[in-house]
Amino acid sequence: MNKVVLVTGANSGIGLALCERLLSQDTEGLQLCLACRNMQRAQAARSALLTSHPTAQVALLQMDSSSIPSVIRAAQEVKLRYNRLDYLYLNAGIMPNPQFDVKAFFKGLFSSKIITMFATGEGILTQKDGVTSDGLQEVFATNLFGHFLLIRELEPVLCQAGRTSQLIWTSSSNAHRSAFNLEDVQHQRGTQPYSSSKYASDLLSLALNTHYNKQGLYSSVICPGFVRTSLTYGILPSFPFLWTLLMPLFWLIRMLTNTFTLTPYNGAEALLWLYKQKPESLDPQVKYHSLTSGLGNNYIQPRKMDIDLETSEALYEKLLQLECEVRKKLKEKQKQSQHVQQ
Repeated sequence: MNKVVLVTGANSGIGLALCERLLSQDTEGLQLCLACRNMQRAQAARSALLTSHPTAQVALLQMDSSSIPSVIRAAQEVKLRYNRLDYLYLNAGIMPNPQFDVKAFFKGLFSSKIITMFATGEGILTQKDGVTSDGLQEVFATNLFGHFLLIRELEPVLCQAGRTSQLIWTSSSNAHRSAFNLEDVQHQRGTQPYSSSKYASDLLSLALNTHYNKQGLYSSVICPGFVRTSLTYGILPSFPFLWTLLMPLFWLIRMLTNTFTLTPYNGAEALLWLYKQKPESLDPQVKYHSLTSGLGNNYIQPRKMDIDLETSEALYEKLLQLECEVRKKLKEKQKQSQHVQQ
């Protein structure tokens, strides 16, 4: 039986590196589906994968996790194509308009917090969020809520008697409790929507285990470490030369800390490791970190997350409530559209 694997945000970075590594492990026994917003880039990614793995089964799915109608359409398509889903990698994410605090950066360079600063972006990164056409905060919708809705929509293919399925979230070391507020889950009033959304995904993973383990569905969270992707390149858009200057420093820091994975291939280590595990054996309160030694060897390490059951359950209830609201709005829009057409 082929394993069916769906990866969101699969056309570049860690998502594409994961797909390449999955196919290298298990080309014949895998049905891989790349869920991407930009189909032109998705086609290029598929071509690249098929160049190195000509016999692989690689399908494409158009999905924008920031758009409620797009997520629902994509989920319907998945249910038409597959009678089950073994792995759902919730990897798509954005960090829009990152603001880089140069003063804080250079101050941090000469402090004891230098490694933490580089590893997590703490103190040097803020973002300006936007609002989606559905009226949701863009980072919250893309990184968290769109994925939550996708899981809810895919319950029939994820939860089936007699077998297990896995949800695997790409979180971050930037997931800080201090950035998250249960009274403002969309982070409308803050300046760290990315950090808030990643902390919320840690909480949500725990709640999903509480509600779905009995149905054979398990959720895990990973941190890819500090990886150079389009997400991180956007942090220094005005200073592209800085990446060249900083690389020797990054390699030096890697000798001191194992969180500097640097490449998408290395960052995908924990994602690939979870593919090989029995989900029942995993700890729902642990984040699995991709790590790379100073000599360039990849390994994973489980680290306890700063989360609790009470807050995770409260977030889950808020997301269910929001789901009801957005579905209601979507139905009203569809009715209005039909009325106009008539």
